[in-house]
Amino acid sequence: MNFNIPAKVQFIIDTFYNNGFEAFLVGGCIRDYLLNKTPKDYDIATSATPDQTISLFEKTIPTGLQHGTVTVVIENENFEVTTYRTESEYIDNRHPEKVEFVKNIKEDLSRRDFTINAFAYNDKKGLLDFFEGKSDLKNKIIRAVGNSDIRFNEDALRMLRAIRFSSQLDFDIDKDTLSNIEKNNLLINNISFERIRDEISKILLSNNPRKGLLLLKNTGLLTNIIPEFKDTFGFDQKNPHHFEDVFEHSLSVLEKTPSILTVRLAALLHDIGKPSCFNLDEKGIGHFYGHNIKSEEISRKILNRLRFDNKTIKETLKLIREHMNVLDNPNNSNIKRLITRVGLDSIENLYSLQEADILSLKDPSVATHKIVKMREVTNNILISKEPLSLKDLAITGDDLINELGLSKGKIIGDVLKKLFNIILDYPDLNNKADLLKEAKKIVESYQN
Repeated sequence: MNFNIPAKVQFIIDTFYNNGFEAFLVGGCIRDYLLNKTPKDYDIATSATPDQTISLFEKTIPTGLQHGTVTVVIENENFEVTTYRTESEYIDNRHPEKVEFVKNIKEDLSRRDFTINAFAYNDKKGLLDFFEGKSDLKNKIIRAVGNSDIRFNEDALRMLRAIRFSSQLDFDIDKDTLSNIEKNNLLINNISFERIRDEISKILLSNNPRKGLLLLKNTGLLTNIIPEFKDTFGFDQKNPHHFEDVFEHSLSVLEKTPSILTVRLAALLHDIGKPSCFNLDEKGIGHFYGHNIKSEEISRKILNRLRFDNKTIKETLKLIREHMNVLDNPNNSNIKRLITRVGLDSIENLYSLQEADILSLKDPSVATHKIVKMREVTNNILISKEPLSLKDLAITGDDLINELGLSKGKIIGDVLKKLFNIILDYPDLNNKADLLKEAKKIVESYQN
């Protein structure tokens, strides 16, 4: 078995062998090769100590010497090289207190998380598979190396990684491994929110996000990470348009959205406020007035807790807030107002979320045509290049000051905003002469 190893990686491995050391490609890159995928990165394990590694290469970065890791830089490209090691005494369910360098590649591989990540390969010794990872790849199984209970107590993040790999590869999780995730789900509370966020994001962006979220729910991990979901489980919407509980509906929406993080976060969270907004009318039909605002409020707390960046939070909340604005009679005026609220860069993301929401109803035909029409009107607006923001006004604050004698201050911004609202309905007025006339009327209304 031969893999097409990049020349720079082969150079690193050959350098070790030429100086009396072993070196192997290890981990996920071998898994990717076996799955006929191109690896995204290449990790190398070696029998050389960090100091020996540093001495062999012209440029290195001491990335994590205490854990045996050195970054070797070849023509401005970084490659992580780690000394064979064993780990013990995990005091915080994440980081080993004790790292010991060893000379045996099998000992190093035995500390890996899952069998499908515990491979080693070089062109001299071929593929090393001490833990039947190749068989698990063939059978599409995620299985811990050795005792899964011990593996998860060593590093609780591995529980999320198991579910992430299951979602990305569409593999099943071995029964014993899955059982021990459920048994140890409380340990996830010892992991940093940043690490959890990264794994959740990868699950959401996978080809099987519904599978991943159901695994998170069924193992108890989800309610440890996002306890706000608990009220959505099994919540009967008692509404003729819905046939799933709130959580299952959210997963249906999620799996129909494009693989864009903000859209998938919004899909997952868009109805999380429904249980607290629920009321029954006299006919016994459930309604959720204002649930988009409540969902936005709850989601803000969740996204901040998980340490998402401000841009992602702002974009996601905007989509959640606006997801109910599916217009019955879209026209240039109301679509332009929607675009100004959401932003031109985000409007298609909103339509994708709304479309997925509609397609997850009991009868999607009641509203799918509305999204078609909204996209059509939006396209016509873009083709005609109608003004969509204050900067598109044919008049500036300086014009108001110079032509109307206004003083700098709040009034300038107020007048410009009112002018912009006028041209959303009457785009033909977007010329300096007409806008100055309208501005005079606005100023006079302030004075009266």
